[in-house]
Amino acid sequence: MKTPDHRGIGMTSPRTRLRMVDKLRQEGIRDEAVLGVMADIPRHIFVDEALAHRAYENVALPLGFGQTISQPYIVGRMTELVRSGQALDKVLEIGTGCAYQTCILSKLAREVYSIERISGLLDKARQHLRELRIMNVRLKHGDGHLGIPEAAPFDAIMMTAAASHVPQPLLDQLKIGGKLVLPLGTQDQYLYMIERTTEGFTETKLEAVKFVPLLSGTA
Repeated sequence: MKTPDHRGIGMTSPRTRLRMVDKLRQEGIRDEAVLGVMADIPRHIFVDEALAHRAYENVALPLGFGQTISQPYIVGRMTELVRSGQALDKVLEIGTGCAYQTCILSKLAREVYSIERISGLLDKARQHLRELRIMNVRLKHGDGHLGIPEAAPFDAIMMTAAASHVPQPLLDQLKIGGKLVLPLGTQDQYLYMIERTTEGFTETKLEAVKFVPLLSGTA
């Protein structure tokens, strides 16, 4: 198997990545730390070679297994929300997928835990983390509804699939002051940010989104 070129050329070049980041800035992503990481991480190695020329378009792309890599705007937006301008310590990601979002988080947090229900995708994710020599990520094969209680509490949790409701185990695994960012809904989906306070939880409804559904069990 040919090793992907991390630097990229032509439609996968660093210059193309910078154009993507400029567009994200124009669309309202304000966190320069997030934008800087997205300029560095080569998104084209996370997609099939036949789709690499589209890697820096602001679109979701298929990964196989019925899953997608989220469009860059959503990656930037959700990362900006969980960061909220603060350094991150321990983060949980629900839905590793190809590990593109995981890699973005790894550059902004001390430690990242990520759970994926599809073992074939997890194998791809491990390969990508090795290629980019990312050492501060722990992967788990499991049901995202359950989180990773043995590693809790987390100061941020990000879910990259749409849930029909907020899973209680994820709320339980948030630190006081922590944030859970997730898409909610079946037909109509919206991004939500839930913050844990000393009194309970506050919920903020944000923009309309479209994600694959969060499924139970493992595959």
